[in-house]
Amino acid sequence: MPAYDFRSPRLFVDSALAPGAALPLDRAQTHYLTHVLRLKAGDRVLAFNGRDGEWETRLAGGRRGGALAVGTQTRPQTAPADLHYLFAPLKAARLDYMVQKAVEMGASRLVPVLTRHGQVGRVNVARMRANAVEAAEQCGILNLPDIAAATALPRVLADRDPARWLVFCDEGAELADPAAALARIAPRSALAVLVGPEGGFAEDERAMLLEAPNVVRLSLGPRILRADTAAVAALALVQAVLGDWR
Repeated sequence: MPAYDFRSPRLFVDSALAPGAALPLDRAQTHYLTHVLRLKAGDRVLAFNGRDGEWETRLAGGRRGGALAVGTQTRPQTAPADLHYLFAPLKAARLDYMVQKAVEMGASRLVPVLTRHGQVGRVNVARMRANAVEAAEQCGILNLPDIAAATALPRVLADRDPARWLVFCDEGAELADPAAALARIAPRSALAVLVGPEGGFAEDERAMLLEAPNVVRLSLGPRILRADTAAVAALALVQAVLGDWR
């Protein structure tokens, strides 16, 4: 991994980043920088917006709140991985964890999928985005994933691009070796990874998945994993065998 500044705080901003720009901070951002991190005027902050790379800025104060004075670019914008993560929604803190880990693992799109045996029927997209931003800020990530509204599995399959490989995790997979199962897919292919509910897929849902084109059924080993653990395991496998860990 190239040398990277892990000591300076990072902040996601919506505004465009360019030399000499002044970026106003909202109340929450000002509070975080000045009261939580106890930064003072002139202190260094790395800023990114998911479009213009990462920039060195300096904290500036004012009567109406804080601002960032933009200096020079520290890293150019990188292209996101073409990796979608589809998942049955979880409750509260476990969903927060799953979203953060999916972002850290390089997911470029997050799609909550409603299934027969799922325990959660509604998803707070704003909360998902906040967790995605937090993960990106803490881990030096320059891209934020697209976040879709919760969608029923049949609609997800109907709207799916058949050229994108779909890897779905299923404890009933015939091939126990996950690396061997993934070997039929060319490295760096467009991918989607699907982790279902902890109650498993219904038989008609599994049949729909197996009938779809370019689908791989993936075992995650001999132990039963909770859905948030399965997310990390599946994304790690895919990135190691097919993705940008190679």
